Amino acid sequence: MTDKVKRKLTAILSADVKGYSRLMGEDEEWTLRTLNAYKELMGSLIQQYRGRIVGTAGDSMLAEFASVVDAVQCAVEIQQVLRARNALLPANRRMEFRIGINLGDVIEEGEQIYGDGVNIAARLEGLAEAGGICISGSAYEQIENKLPLRYDYLGEHAVKNIAKPVRVYRAKIEPEAAVSRKGVGVRVEGKRKRPIVLAVVAVLIILVVGVAVWQFVLRPSPPRVEVASKEKMAFPLPDKPSIAVLPFVNMSEDPKQEYFSDGITEEIITALSKVPRLFVIARNSTFTYKGKPVKVKQVSEELGVRYVLEGSVRKTGDKVRITAQLIDATTGNHLWAERYDRDLRDIFALQDEITLKIIQALRVKLTEGEQARVTGKGTGNLNAYLKALQAGEQFFRMNKQGSTMAKQLAQEAIALDAQYAVPYRVMAMSHMLDLWFRFSESPEKSMKLAAEAAQKAMALDDSAPGTHTCFAYLYIMQKQHDKAIASAERAMELSPSGADAYMSMGTALLYACKFSEAIQHFEQAIRLNPFPASGLIRNLAAAYRGVGRYEEAIVQYKKALALEPDDLFIHMGLAVTYIKLGREKEAQAEAAEVLRIHPKFSLEHYAKTLPLKDQSVVDDTIACLRKAGLK
Repeated sequence: MTDKVKRKLTAILSADVKGYSRLMGEDEEWTLRTLNAYKELMGSLIQQYRGRIVGTAGDSMLAEFASVVDAVQCAVEIQQVLRARNALLPANRRMEFRIGINLGDVIEEGEQIYGDGVNIAARLEGLAEAGGICISGSAYEQIENKLPLRYDYLGEHAVKNIAKPVRVYRAKIEPEAAVSRKGVGVRVEGKRKRPIVLAVVAVLIILVVGVAVWQFVLRPSPPRVEVASKEKMAFPLPDKPSIAVLPFVNMSEDPKQEYFSDGITEEIITALSKVPRLFVIARNSTFTYKGKPVKVKQVSEELGVRYVLEGSVRKTGDKVRITAQLIDATTGNHLWAERYDRDLRDIFALQDEITLKIIQALRVKLTEGEQARVTGKGTGNLNAYLKALQAGEQFFRMNKQGSTMAKQLAQEAIALDAQYAVPYRVMAMSHMLDLWFRFSESPEKSMKLAAEAAQKAMALDDSAPGTHTCFAYLYIMQKQHDKAIASAERAMELSPSGADAYMSMGTALLYACKFSEAIQHFEQAIRLNPFPASGLIRNLAAAYRGVGRYEEAIVQYKKALALEPDDLFIHMGLAVTYIKLGREKEAQAEAAEVLRIHPKFSLEHYAKTLPLKDQSVVDDTIACLRKAGLK
């Protein structure tokens, strides 16, 4: 062995010729951007597993590792990550890899390496399936009983210019296999191991192009044809930086971890909404894209925003990996992208760090007070935080079972940290849900419990806009309209881009019978939340009805009805509006729907609980419902 022959573990990345050529022919610029993005991804993973990139040329990348174990771990991670992401995408838009790993001699000259070790790795790659890994017998002998993988023996294969055939094993990557640096037992199917002699390894990782663009880790800039058009936007761009935060993708393979990725997304949206010089789309609208392979262009045009943030979350044991990237949809440029590997206990600081990075990328300067509000108050108890996230997920189900589970989980979070404000707020909103939809046997008790929980949340953290919106609704139900408006005003001060804050103000004004002002706030809430829940649309319809814009009210009521067919308030609102227009048959049909949904409906009880400030409006509403046939 000459001085130039070194003991190296190397890796080569190269595009499959057939698929690569096809895509180059279809869209050269897009293909090159995609390939470069993959090289970045590979480089990042190689570095993480103590590898070194030796060189890149054209559609290939050459790298070396310190050990076979590191190389296989890197290869498995690549395949697992891509498999999870590709599952969300159409088959004709996926991008997969074939990986070959060999232990053998390579020749080193300066920064370059070549020789039999690399040649054998190339042959192994050709034997691997797309999305699979093949390793040589010499490499296999180094990792037996060190990684949680199984292997199929594929026999001996001849390699050009290599005297002896090479034993080949296929690594079987299963969803439950979690590659650990600690090392666990390996079950092998095939030949038994032989003693190792050489200590030089070559790893070939071949890119099979033809299948999907990596969307969530170091995604390439969208091609020019995908740049969003300002002319096609559903809304004019605001006069300040506008952003939509897409739901972070759960990469943990366990669907039960969905609440965790959703919670991180919501935390970032909430924090950004507190910045006065930003325009932030609400959670309800961005979550309509959850689980869908949408393009940045589509999101930008449908929501009327310039910037889109997307990312992913992988939670494994006490570790978490978060990737995020911020894209200017009007140019296709990436403003910022990062991947974080942290201990789970650092999640709070990490969320703040990501939020501040986004703000910096948008070139928005924060005052000291604004930065304090953005980071906010939380808990040092990780389990309390996780319980509160789960409670919030249950609350958003907006049904009786979800409300019950939300209160239970919130109580568990409180038991873990009684000084944490968020679970008290979830508790208050859940009791409010019981009150509005009559999930509880005692509305009075629900009101009392909601007020107590909201007061506790306020005492612990009066900087949270959600607590003030909660109080706005409580005051509405208590017919304390001035206090409701004041609470909503405070929520808007704390969350200038918060759709929920604007909705709470619109609702407070609606029940205070200030209908014109209510319309303005509802319309702003819808601009911040272009795909709103039925309640916001229904309240806008009620405000239109309050100023006599009956036809517009019907249009909005029907939009809300398409989202929530069994909403009592929508059917009652339509019945009143039809009576105002003299369309009694249609009003009677809506009254029949009210009785279908709630056979024990009592007009007398409804008149007592309707929290409108102006009694004449209450009387007129009840008279219209009576004329429609309700009693």
